[in-house]
Amino acid sequence: MLKYIIPLILFIILAVFLALGLSLKPGEIPSPLLNKPAPQFSAPKLNAPEEKLTPADLKGKVWLFNIWASWCVSCRAEHPILNQLARQQAVVIVGLNYKDEPINAKKWLDTLGNPYNVSIMDQDGRIGIDWGVYGVPETFVMDKTGLIRYKHTGPVTAEDVQQIFLPLIAKLQTES
Repeated sequence: MLKYIIPLILFIILAVFLALGLSLKPGEIPSPLLNKPAPQFSAPKLNAPEEKLTPADLKGKVWLFNIWASWCVSCRAEHPILNQLARQQAVVIVGLNYKDEPINAKKWLDTLGNPYNVSIMDQDGRIGIDWGVYGVPETFVMDKTGLIRYKHTGPVTAEDVQQIFLPLIAKLQTES
């Protein structure tokens, strides 16, 4: 009898852990970088590789940092939402083209529209690592002083823009 009870107990324990794991929300992965300065980088611009962009270039502005790639299916899903947000001109949108070929990235933006005020390249993924990127897409909201104020993992939805991004952007725009 004991030889049946032990496997049953182990099965029940595993089932409980599985149920707990399924209830987690992977899009709500906390970032240790929240309310800390943006990790430094100097990256070539996608459309002007001889020019570099750094976070210091964006000081004094509220900006979104969207990590994307032409090979990313979820990035394609969020792209129309980013295009709509760009048309509102509520915030500077900086794209980080992650582990992608520049020619593919340029073609993708030419085809689907370009919501980015500027897009930079991270072909080897080092900038993504410094920012704690788990995968693409991810979007960060930066305040005027260069602090990371919010991290969104996964594709941005229209509801996210209305309920999270625009209110936070408006609040950060009014802060000095």
